[in-house]
Amino acid sequence: MFEGLRFIHWKTSVDDNGVVTLSLDRAGSSANAISRAVLDELEQIVERLAIEKPAGVIIHSAKASGFAVGADIREFVNYAAQGTVRENIEHGQRVFEQLARLSCPTVAAIHGACMGGGTELVLACRQRIAADDDSTRIGLPEVMLGIHPGWGGSARLPRLIGATDALPVMLTGKPLSARRAMALGVVDRIAPANELLAEARALLRRPQQHPLSRRVKAWATNLWPVRQALAPMVVKQTAAKVRREHYPAPFALIEVWRRGNGSIQQRLKLEARSVAKLADTPTAHNLIRIFFLQERLKHQGAGIEHGIAHVHVVGAGVMGGDIAAWCALKGFQVTLQDREMKYVQPALERARKLYEKKLKTQEKIESAVRRLRADVEGKGVAEADLAIEAIFENAEAKRALYAVIEPQFQASEILASNTSSIPLDELSTSLAHPQRFLGLHFFNPVAQMPLVEVVRHEGLDAAVEKRALAFCKALGKLPVAVKGTPGFLVNRILMPYLLESLRLYSEGVPGPVLDREAKKFGMPMGPIELADTVGLDVCASVGKELAPFLGLELPPGIEDRLEAGKRGKKDGAGLYIWEDGKPKKPEVDPDYTPATDLQDRMILPMVNEAVACLAEGVVDDADLLDAGVIFGTGFAPFRGGPITYARGEGVEAIRGRLEKLARVHGIRFTPKAGWDLPELRESPRFDAG
Repeated sequence: MFEGLRFIHWKTSVDDNGVVTLSLDRAGSSANAISRAVLDELEQIVERLAIEKPAGVIIHSAKASGFAVGADIREFVNYAAQGTVRENIEHGQRVFEQLARLSCPTVAAIHGACMGGGTELVLACRQRIAADDDSTRIGLPEVMLGIHPGWGGSARLPRLIGATDALPVMLTGKPLSARRAMALGVVDRIAPANELLAEARALLRRPQQHPLSRRVKAWATNLWPVRQALAPMVVKQTAAKVRREHYPAPFALIEVWRRGNGSIQQRLKLEARSVAKLADTPTAHNLIRIFFLQERLKHQGAGIEHGIAHVHVVGAGVMGGDIAAWCALKGFQVTLQDREMKYVQPALERARKLYEKKLKTQEKIESAVRRLRADVEGKGVAEADLAIEAIFENAEAKRALYAVIEPQFQASEILASNTSSIPLDELSTSLAHPQRFLGLHFFNPVAQMPLVEVVRHEGLDAAVEKRALAFCKALGKLPVAVKGTPGFLVNRILMPYLLESLRLYSEGVPGPVLDREAKKFGMPMGPIELADTVGLDVCASVGKELAPFLGLELPPGIEDRLEAGKRGKKDGAGLYIWEDGKPKKPEVDPDYTPATDLQDRMILPMVNEAVACLAEGVVDDADLLDAGVIFGTGFAPFRGGPITYARGEGVEAIRGRLEKLARVHGIRFTPKAGWDLPELRESPRFDAG
């Protein structure tokens, strides 16, 4: 059938029944990303299939890693730079539409990750079957890159499963498990992974008929009057979560769906135009850059043996207990130590709840529970490959603990501190083996925050740092190596923002106004709500540690609340009153008008400190700094990080705004050393290296 045609990225075979199997196997890559070359070969194959008319076609992946991770983002970046996004999107649409128009039955057999363009490829098949396995994930995450599906995803998915189910899948970008995908009708059947292709052949012979109720829903929710009525409601729901001016892609997607009629060609044309327009926005540029930054962080520990099987954690408080729980979740043997069992037990109970949420099956839950053991006597220290200290922030107490546990270590055991602000040179003074000591600073809540600061000091062995990076990768975390100066990177940049916001609060600016202005800038949570969530005691502790170094002061009023037992969310009262885990924010006088420089007073201290960190070499480069602040604080992702924000606004303009703030509000706003760095004048690399 394919005589005379040679393919690099596809493998083809025909069985005795005339069924063609197409195996996607992108050359030179461990995963399938759909490139122009992959599409060009598929186009040739589909043209031949249209002529030969086989009994059926099965499309699957030859990669163990999964079906396809999506479109080749690096190629997309080049298209954006060349102004050819629409042309290349339309090419992909044509190939998938030719596949969809084949007269023979087609089945996509899915295992592992099936994302973005991969999902759009399987949607162009008549039927889909997925491996019933935890690794199977099917999704359309393009909104996370500032665009939306462009190879027919927005045109086909609503017609397949109904708009009310399809829109949330595309608007959130969250992947579906195999069972959830089947429940929604994205896939027609699931099968054990080792029977996937056999069951795909069976599905070819006996196509799955969708229930009448699902077909009616798919038809009814896409009728013109329904689209016109439903779209404003979806826009309102979306606007409650993200601002249109910050993240235009979800709103553009809704509009493409609203305007799309019964013609697939018209829907594809709308889709292509919309994605091409979005690709030219600063939001898409910054979110795509963040995608590459994330990949860079993920791969720092690649190819390195961390040599860690047993982790011992000292300190079963919220941070220590949750670090221990996460390590056990990821397959490590973990012992958790504290003074008495009554301090360890709450951590074990929280861990079980985490496992029940993440692991689903009882067997996996119990296995994780067994990996996490209470160890009041601390016997696990001598057996561990890594000991993590997570006690309270007091340098003397930490050093005293090290003096007890370090003599019990194995020859290659690593000692790590979860300190959030204390310089490591201050903690390592009495260690026998400072070369195997470093910081592993996790962020709260551990299960949700992706960043870990790998904290360096002068005596750290480079090989130990690499092992720590590989360990973070094994935990599914994003590590950033930072210099061990006070506050490291994230807290050093975050504290000026929090302290200035608390100062504004003490000056009488209502908390809801401060929160609103911060969210208007793009922060995920306002500073007053954040301070209560973190805990005013923690803010005060870290603030006292960093304030002298940063040339700042702890604002008045915090100590009074702490003395009254009002630490924030955990006490039910702080700067706000908390009920059922949510703040009750007071009403603000509708006539209240915030000062015009309010947002600058909160945000620019972060940017100022970020420039100082860059100048002092706290991180290796500006890209890593932006990544650390975004993944550690949630700093407005669409703005690309504090350094990229300064470049975008204009370095001299930001410096001028700081100088004005310094004249009006005090010398704490004075631009720090570093604003003359040549690196600040450079345009960020679109692919972040």
